[in-house]
Amino acid sequence: MEFEIRLSGSVEIRVGGRAGPLGPTKSRAALAALAWDAGRSVSVDSLVHRIWDDHPPATARETLHTHISRVRRALRTADPDAPTITSRTNSYVLHVDPDRVDLRAYTSCVEQARALKGSDDDAALQLLERADAHRYGEPLAGISGSWPDHLRATVGETALIAAMTRAELLMNAGRFTEAVPVLAPLALEHPVDEALVGLLAVALHGGGRTAEATKLLQRTRQRVIRDIGLDGGRRLHRIQEGILAGTPAGALYGQDPRRRPTARPGRPVPDNLPRDVPWIGRREELRRLTSALGEGGGESGAVVTVEGMGGVGKSALAVHCGHEVADRYPDGRCFVRLGGHAADRTAGAPDRALTTLLRVLGPEGKELPQDTEELTAMWRSLARDRRMLVILDDAVCSEQVRQLLPGASPTAVVVTSRRRLTGLPGARSISLDVLPSDDAIALFERRLGTGGRSRAAEIADIVRVCGHLPLAVEIAASRLLARSSWTATDLLRQLTAGAGGLDELRDGERTLEHVFALSYRALNAEQQLVFRRISLHTGMEFGPHAVAALTGLPLAATERALEQLLTQHLLSEPAPHRFTLHDLLRTYARSLSDAEETESRAAMARLATFYMGAADRADRLVHPYRSRTSLDADDFITLPEINDVHAAEQWLLIESGNLSDTLGWISRQGSERQLALSVHVLTEFLDTQGRLTATETLLGRAVAHWAAVGDRKAQARALLDLGVAHSHRSRYDEAISAAREALELARALGDSELKCECVNQLCIPLWQTGQYGLVQSLQEQALDSRMQMENGLQAARSYNILGSTYLSLAKNDAALTCFNSALSEFTAIGHERGIFVSLNNLAEVSTRTGDLGSAEIAYRKAISLATQRSDRREQATLQMNLANALIGLGQTEEALTLSQGSLEVFRAMADRRREALALNRIGKAHRAAGRSEQAVPLHVAALTLARRINAAGEVVDTAYDAALAELDTGRAAQAMAHLEESLAVSKQIGAPAEAARASRTLATLRAVPRQQQRG
Repeated sequence: MEFEIRLSGSVEIRVGGRAGPLGPTKSRAALAALAWDAGRSVSVDSLVHRIWDDHPPATARETLHTHISRVRRALRTADPDAPTITSRTNSYVLHVDPDRVDLRAYTSCVEQARALKGSDDDAALQLLERADAHRYGEPLAGISGSWPDHLRATVGETALIAAMTRAELLMNAGRFTEAVPVLAPLALEHPVDEALVGLLAVALHGGGRTAEATKLLQRTRQRVIRDIGLDGGRRLHRIQEGILAGTPAGALYGQDPRRRPTARPGRPVPDNLPRDVPWIGRREELRRLTSALGEGGGESGAVVTVEGMGGVGKSALAVHCGHEVADRYPDGRCFVRLGGHAADRTAGAPDRALTTLLRVLGPEGKELPQDTEELTAMWRSLARDRRMLVILDDAVCSEQVRQLLPGASPTAVVVTSRRRLTGLPGARSISLDVLPSDDAIALFERRLGTGGRSRAAEIADIVRVCGHLPLAVEIAASRLLARSSWTATDLLRQLTAGAGGLDELRDGERTLEHVFALSYRALNAEQQLVFRRISLHTGMEFGPHAVAALTGLPLAATERALEQLLTQHLLSEPAPHRFTLHDLLRTYARSLSDAEETESRAAMARLATFYMGAADRADRLVHPYRSRTSLDADDFITLPEINDVHAAEQWLLIESGNLSDTLGWISRQGSERQLALSVHVLTEFLDTQGRLTATETLLGRAVAHWAAVGDRKAQARALLDLGVAHSHRSRYDEAISAAREALELARALGDSELKCECVNQLCIPLWQTGQYGLVQSLQEQALDSRMQMENGLQAARSYNILGSTYLSLAKNDAALTCFNSALSEFTAIGHERGIFVSLNNLAEVSTRTGDLGSAEIAYRKAISLATQRSDRREQATLQMNLANALIGLGQTEEALTLSQGSLEVFRAMADRRREALALNRIGKAHRAAGRSEQAVPLHVAALTLARRINAAGEVVDTAYDAALAELDTGRAAQAMAHLEESLAVSKQIGAPAEAARASRTLATLRAVPRQQQRG
């Protein structure tokens, strides 16, 4: 049954023409507030304002939730399949097609009618009839307030526009009498609207009521003078003079605003432009084209090229512009097909085009010369003092066009081509891309008409499959029109089933594949190879080195071919040296590659080798401390120049999607050795992107592979990679187990450097589970070994881990010494990541010792360094730590903002330990701001999470902070339990400062009489 939400008249939910129960006025207002923005997010603050104006009750948010619940129940009661309301962060969304909301459908129909006025007046009138069917009375009847008033005013303006549009359409058709009753009531409501009154006066005059028209004009001008203090505008004055002079209404109204140009005496006015079509979109491109044509002024005509891929709508834009600017060119408009990509003619020599131009100009009785130069001379002679517009359609190259230019003449030329045309003197270029989604949908709907066989969501899917390419959209709509039994659902199924897509984009007369094939055949063999191979690349964007790997061509040859594909508009360059292929062109190119199965597989293997080789080079610069397994060498792959850490980080960031895709391909198509090497190369990169935990299975396969082939050193490194993934999923026991197994292998191998790295990785989950004494012992030994190796980078890492352990054991001076030593070592070698990590650790010491000002300075300095990197986890951690210092300094709102931002990052990365820290920090900020009731559930949630992952240090802190908030809110028993938990875990992990803190608070609480605790 038909579902509808009515906002005009009484706000209602209607199914099958019957209204369902909705509840009180405020619930109706809530539905209206959401429905007016159907499908869009509406903030809670906006909803509160729309329902209660600027004076909401104190419980407005809670009451709003109640009204939203009522609306949800009403929707479900009306129809089990009715739209849903979902809540987002501080907002709500009503998921309903806007056309199911009467007033949204009304405004949409009016806007479409305005767009069609002047191009398809009958269709525009039909749309206005449809618009009227969506209005049932005063908007939001019975609901008062500033927002309802604003909505009523908005709809009223739309109604005025609709009426004027209807009247103009009727007057265009000479139906002046019918226009009068449309305009007269509005003129009473808007008595000083000169445009409206002028239309009504012309309509009255055209309907034979001239006396009434003159009285209306006189009355209006007098009222304007009285009410506004101004004389009537030129519009009313011109109309009044015309009526008094007996001018026909059609001439007064100016039925065709684009009047035909007046021919110069004694000259034929050629005009062979194809017919125009109702226009959709391309407003900016049309503005640029008409503006460029106007730059030549009256003395010299402009030359403008319109370029783009096949089917993008170049010719349509040029022709539409020709009709729009007809009045600028009184000596005619010529359209010449150059046939650059036509199957039935040979393009190239300009003789045929020159002959066509001269025939259109019509030098009667004159034999045309045969020589190209003589044809050119005759054309330029005829065009010398003519102000014409010439459209040269589908040019193949600049040389073909150059001889067709009119020389020193006011004639303007528009050239369309699939190529980028360089070398045309003074030419301006306009490049066309595919249509925006909304315009592509509008194009499909306009071509389809009002058959009612399509839903908005299905149309959106169809134009998406068409890649928003205008020709593809036109063909799809034509195919649906040709199959009277089909609905959009049938067409969509056909486009997406099986091979689908390109093969199904045909309408009997045209096929998109044929359009693309013409462009492909214009390429040389090397360019065709590049075009086919890039279709194998699964990423959205790629660089020339990747294409060289796919083709096996030298880099220089690859770059030349890419340049030609750009010139032919078979490729796009959204950023310097980054290329992309339209989806439909990719499908066509892929169909050509499918016939080369063996070569295609070899190309993909080379691409995988390239990406892993380049990633290895970049990762060695970004993470120089890692113990590495080397890749298999391949001297035939050209890698990009990556010479410093910043270039390496930038490359990894840009290629992140392609690296993930490549790893996926290797996991499915590559060997186990290739997979084991690749996942090792990408471990740190995936970690910085928050995607390492998703590859645990692949990391496990790598461990198994190295164990199977007996490469114990590579096995140990793979175990360390797997341990990192376990740690970030807060699976600390498994992380400890993996690191210990790696350590045993390193000891058996006698590899001191690998052994130290295993100790480092083992200490991280040990520290996270509160095993501080063991971490101290292991790190002190590791530090001694690294000092003997004279490896400053690795020694600095050990200093940082050891310092964090000392800090947890309340050995603040020892911690400070370690962190300063780490900072000194990292600074000496210029290791930025180590520098900001050390600064963060020094700030932690300042926070622990109460020097919050110094802590804030150090944290902000660390953040400024970290923001230059791509590691979201590190940046979020630093911001969360800064928030802790800001809470102590009383800057609670900034602390809250920082902590909430960090929480979103940690949740996206599934980092449960840091998620618990962020939740707890948000709770602390609320408590510091006097909002302990809001703090309690946050602390409890953080504590629950910390317990679940066995993060002992976090259990200590969150239990203590929860207890403080509970004491603030009178929950003494819960506070006591949490303090006892914090004390017990502190003693268990050897954290004396935290144990003493919990003991003091417990003693204070126990000293309070039990009755007072309860009170």
